[in-house]
Amino acid sequence: MVHLVYCDDKEKVLEKILSKSKTMVVRGAAGKKIPHSRVFAGETLYFMKKGTASITATATVKAVQNYVKLSDEEITKILDENQKKLNLSDRQKEKWHKKCLCLVEFENVKEIPPLAFDHQGNMDDWLIIEKIEDVVVGTSIKFDYEKSKFK
Repeated sequence: MVHLVYCDDKEKVLEKILSKSKTMVVRGAAGKKIPHSRVFAGETLYFMKKGTASITATATVKAVQNYVKLSDEEITKILDENQKKLNLSDRQKEKWHKKCLCLVEFENVKEIPPLAFDHQGNMDDWLIIEKIEDVVVGTSIKFDYEKSKFK
């Protein structure tokens, strides 16, 4: 599987990834939400800046940490322990203070020639797809979350 990760434009997430000051992304929710337990070492991440229609960078998943039913203290500890890789602002620490967390560390970040993203109305901020062409203008297929389900 490959993963398309939306990067917060206000927090300059993609810029931090490209400058290598950020080597891990986090997603969190009250329950197991995408990509929790659905992303694995060796898979490919594609990044795009929120508000644009261009996929402009790629990386390889190095390691994944999945957590459930965390206490407030545990959430703070996990985010703090990984802060050097996450490079979160105070606003982001607040946003990701969730009971279920998925931390995805990556390596081999590369800028790529922009791919035109074919946005469909039902898409989340993290997509799990068979291949990147499935969401690129001209080769896209209808997105249905089938690949995102637990096996």
